[in-house]
Amino acid sequence: MTLNRRDFLKISGAGAAITLTGCATTQSASGPRAHVVVVGAGFGGATCAKYLRTWGPNIDVTLIEPNDKFISCPISNWVIGGLRNMNDITHGYDKLSKYGIKMVKDSVIAIDPGKRTVKTRGGSTIGYDRLVLAPGIDVMTDSIKGYKEAESAGKVTHAWKAGAQTALLRKQLEAMPDGGTFLMAIPGTPYRCPPGPYERISLVANYLSQAKPKSKILVLDSNADIVSKKPLFMDAWTTKYAGMIEYRPANAVQAVDGSKMTASTEFDEIKADVLNVVPRQRSGDLCALAGVRDPNANWCTVNFATFESAHVPNVHVIGDSVQSGLPKSGHMATNMAKVCAAAIVELMAGRQPDAMPVVANTCYSATSGTTSGYVANVYRFDAAKKEYVNQPEGGATPKGDAANFVFNESWAKNIWADVLS
Repeated sequence: MTLNRRDFLKISGAGAAITLTGCATTQSASGPRAHVVVVGAGFGGATCAKYLRTWGPNIDVTLIEPNDKFISCPISNWVIGGLRNMNDITHGYDKLSKYGIKMVKDSVIAIDPGKRTVKTRGGSTIGYDRLVLAPGIDVMTDSIKGYKEAESAGKVTHAWKAGAQTALLRKQLEAMPDGGTFLMAIPGTPYRCPPGPYERISLVANYLSQAKPKSKILVLDSNADIVSKKPLFMDAWTTKYAGMIEYRPANAVQAVDGSKMTASTEFDEIKADVLNVVPRQRSGDLCALAGVRDPNANWCTVNFATFESAHVPNVHVIGDSVQSGLPKSGHMATNMAKVCAAAIVELMAGRQPDAMPVVANTCYSATSGTTSGYVANVYRFDAAKKEYVNQPEGGATPKGDAANFVFNESWAKNIWADVLS
């Protein structure tokens, strides 16, 4: 089954409130109350908790998150490039209370799937009927020699989890001399936000071209080529930042030295003024605690109709930790969250969840302080293939423009509202 253009535009548009699956039968508020624990209040976890309560009023939901604030990875490159500040991407969780979600500020340190309990660092043991894990990614700093030491000394950053490192990288760029070198290393796929590194390069170039025009950007990409939106970024790099960016594919960083400010590949050792090295990634450590991370692998296999773990019953995994052909993006995490929430509501009511759920992804990337481009796709689950299949009509813009920059801003505001309001 395919979608017509009208359906495609309805569910792939920036800030779309729900996917086609987001029509779970609303439960009656009477009857026995089930308890779902959601761990992680990012794009996936906060969305799942909100829609569990919206569609399942007789389901109690506990949302466990150690951080006081939600800091958005999307738009964090704008902070690094000087277009926005940290306050612009930082939001509170206070509006979620109106849905009846019990928010617990704590970290989960143990999960017992047999007893269906989670234990927190604060000493609480919380039981669940179903558990949803939305831990995001774990950055594998031990995969690069010398990384941990250089990171601890503040000499190298990845800034792939928005927060303190985002602000630090911005300060390092501001302190970099005109004529200096910004080095960015990109990990091999899969990693969070495929176009993210290339957007960051574009916005750093935008800043340097105005503030430090003699500077250079060196890109060491572990991949054989630009993995997402290549026409969009190549257009920007060749027209807006000609001569500033040197791109080296198939150049994985193997070691860094913070004292010398160098990054080493198989081919050479390179000195730079700012080292933004992004290591390889895997599913969040919570997945290992629950036993849902695939044996001898980095990600989690799930039933895509429900996002229940293929290894551990009653435990669901959503967002970047999932092994799939779907993009690891904030928008996709919210869509997984809604499919998961709808499925849990149906399962708790003794009904079968939707066998052919649909998810959508819209991802904008800024190429300068005034231009952006996008990629948008819709995917329908194919039970026979056990995977989501890309539907017709999707695609990406080959060039950035001012209109899409405005849409980019609107997309961010709308998706933040959908997650947190």
